[in-house]
Amino acid sequence: MTRHFLRDDDISPAEQAEILELAEQLKADRFGSKPLEGPQTVAVIFDKSSTRTRVSFAVGIADLGGSPLIISTANSQLGGKETPSDTARVLERMVSAIVWRTYAQSGLEEMAAGTTVPVVNALSDDFHPCQLLADLLTIKEKRGELAGLTLTFLGDGASNMGQSYVLAGVTAGMHVRIASPADYAPSAAVIADAERIAAETGGSVALFTDPNEAAADSDVIVTDTWVSMGKEDEKAQRIAVFGGYKVDSAVMALAKPDALFMHCLPADRGYEVTAEVIDGPQSVIWDEAENRLHAQKALLVWLLRQA
Repeated sequence: MTRHFLRDDDISPAEQAEILELAEQLKADRFGSKPLEGPQTVAVIFDKSSTRTRVSFAVGIADLGGSPLIISTANSQLGGKETPSDTARVLERMVSAIVWRTYAQSGLEEMAAGTTVPVVNALSDDFHPCQLLADLLTIKEKRGELAGLTLTFLGDGASNMGQSYVLAGVTAGMHVRIASPADYAPSAAVIADAERIAAETGGSVALFTDPNEAAADSDVIVTDTWVSMGKEDEKAQRIAVFGGYKVDSAVMALAKPDALFMHCLPADRGYEVTAEVIDGPQSVIWDEAENRLHAQKALLVWLLRQA
């Protein structure tokens, strides 16, 4: 049966751990595995602009012996004359996997339902699961174990990053805290799914409106841009709403002395995070960015093995 990765809980806790272990192996021996040798082609589709996603998937597919086919929906039929399912039925006859950075989660679900090759969510409005694999890999490298750690996300909890941290974090057995204005909390459905997973893994999820209370004694502090792609017209409103959730040295001082700071990038310096934090000794953002490469390679290898 074809496996897809459309949201963070499409893999079990054991499978997540297996992928992270594989990522460590591939990072240690970057060119030692060539499952896409041939080269096989992987379609990488972009509805949105990208730096880290585009580079990490293109380089990673090449590292695995394959050929990345970068497709812009602005120059294809997808999203215009052709449905995601029809596009998928064409692509599956030519490529080994499909990676899509898009807007609506429903489009990814339609594409996955219509194809026999793995479909990977490279970002949607609801989730960013590939980023979370990279983030968990980074934390694991720095702390050894994930289970039992407390991770606090400050900002827009209803964003794709906020919701993915909830699901991926509890899958790893972490205690996830989301600090956001009440109207920007993760969806009730996502929280319910996380609580179900947490009952199995020993993790937990908690919602806060007070960022200082949430940050206290945390092992990891995370934030993301307040103005995601597609929300630029809300910038002034969002800066006003999230102004109290900025990560600065005072917030970091509330966390554990060795707490990590993470951000998926790009960062709006001076808004959601100060320069002294993002460039400071607790920041691991550059390792986090590099680990997109290794985590996504591991994901592709793992998905292709399930076929």
